Amino acid sequence: MNNYTIGVDLGGTNIKAGLFDGDFNAVEELSLPTEAAAGPAHVLERIRLAVTQLTEGKGIDQQQITCMGMGIPGLLDPEEGLSIFSPNFPGWEQIHIVNAMKQFYDFPVYIDNDVRVNLYGEWQQGAGKGCRNLVLLTLGTGLGSGIVHDGKVLYGTTFSAGEIGHMNMYRQGRPCRCGSSGCLGRYVSAVGMVNTFKEKLLDGRSSLIQTWTNQDDGQITAKMISEAYDLGDPLAVEVMHETGELLGYGLANVINLLNPELIIIGGGMAAAGERLLGSVRGTVNAHALKLSGSKCRIVQAELGSRAGTLGAAVYADQRLNALK
Repeated sequence: MNNYTIGVDLGGTNIKAGLFDGDFNAVEELSLPTEAAAGPAHVLERIRLAVTQLTEGKGIDQQQITCMGMGIPGLLDPEEGLSIFSPNFPGWEQIHIVNAMKQFYDFPVYIDNDVRVNLYGEWQQGAGKGCRNLVLLTLGTGLGSGIVHDGKVLYGTTFSAGEIGHMNMYRQGRPCRCGSSGCLGRYVSAVGMVNTFKEKLLDGRSSLIQTWTNQDDGQITAKMISEAYDLGDPLAVEVMHETGELLGYGLANVINLLNPELIIIGGGMAAAGERLLGSVRGTVNAHALKLSGSKCRIVQAELGSRAGTLGAAVYADQRLNALK
């Protein structure tokens, strides 16, 4: 009888789930709307629906599932199985996800932060395969990150190690939801880059993007900035370079502190590719410690959106095996 592992990536918009065989090859994958506005109990029901559709569609019963891993955004306690707070989910506080799932499943369920399960995916099956010291950044609405040091994922005292996005870059910078200001993630995420672009427009600069949006700055996206960059739009080029330079300063600090052999850039902003990474690498080369910087590669993620479900399955398998 074949055994399988389930990986779930809980997002504010969609729940992605995957069924994987013993070698972590995808047997079945699906995506369902999260419907987060309906509350925590409804979201948990949606997760169970995703699991049901994964398994019943392949004629697989519970006895064939070894374990399930789940990537959950926000603050959590993976040892307790408790999601403490998730900012994009209304009413989502102190949700004991593992206990809720135990009522329905005989197999063990494990949770971890959504960025860390992405890290497990890229580390074990993607761009970081074979590395013992690496950092993953996900650049999207914000900046998420995870760290592998000497072959172990770093968690920290409160399971919140690796908050590179909250590294302070400006004494009096943009306010951040963490309560501080000037955080790196407020500038180098997709939202951050768009905000930089809008600030320059308010200062009287112009761009061909304004013709695409009919002067509606609210429609500007990071993808548009990349497209305008390719067309040689001076403002788009400037903003992309500034964003890459600031990210490079942040990563120079990370390299000096952690001495990784690899930094992986994932998330929606990774689509900018060398438009962004050229400036990142140039800044790192100029400002990181020479020996550390010369031994660290900066690359794009390989697995894309699949890193979350695959990484959740890998993480659960590792947690299960650690108990044997």
